[in-house]
Amino acid sequence: MKIGIYGGSFNPPHIMHKSIVEELIKKEYVDKIIIVPTGVKYHYKNNLLGNEIRYKLLEQMTKDKQNIKISTYEFQEKEVFTYETMAYYKDKYPNDELFFICGSDNLTDLKKWEQWEKVLECCKILVIPRNGQDVKEIKKEYAAYNDRIIIAEIETSNISSTIVRKAIKEKDMTLLEKYVDKDVLDYIVKNHLYQN
Repeated sequence: MKIGIYGGSFNPPHIMHKSIVEELIKKEYVDKIIIVPTGVKYHYKNNLLGNEIRYKLLEQMTKDKQNIKISTYEFQEKEVFTYETMAYYKDKYPNDELFFICGSDNLTDLKKWEQWEKVLECCKILVIPRNGQDVKEIKKEYAAYNDRIIIAEIETSNISSTIVRKAIKEKDMTLLEKYVDKDVLDYIVKNHLYQN
């Protein structure tokens, strides 16, 4: 089985996240996706909503999807790095082919990741093109791992969680109804999330 591990803050999840997982499965890049939200100990983000709340939002987004699961692996008392997450899943699924799903903007920074080469030893990287970046050009930096980096040919847009959070603060329901899954938006509104 081909299993995709999709990491991110999902703060909050939006329709592009949903579209990516659906398209990757539909186009048979992977058979199953495990969404791994970043824990609040992640030092690059200081505006994350609590682990349990983001987990709930992801549950709302994926509740009808049999082959999409959500993981709490990175909800630990310490910061968890991508190489640790991938080693965990490699150990858990030794007979499956693993893919780490990331945006092309993340691929640009790959060499800054903690023990980044270990990630490529555990799995292949499935890159989602973003913001018009030339992924083939970025990929040249990793010539030694060329067969480990796959560019997914799927449609994306420039929707971001930052844009969604701003729209929530501004109560821009037109934009929110366009960018956020209905069940996710209902949960956000009902629980007054991202208001401050």
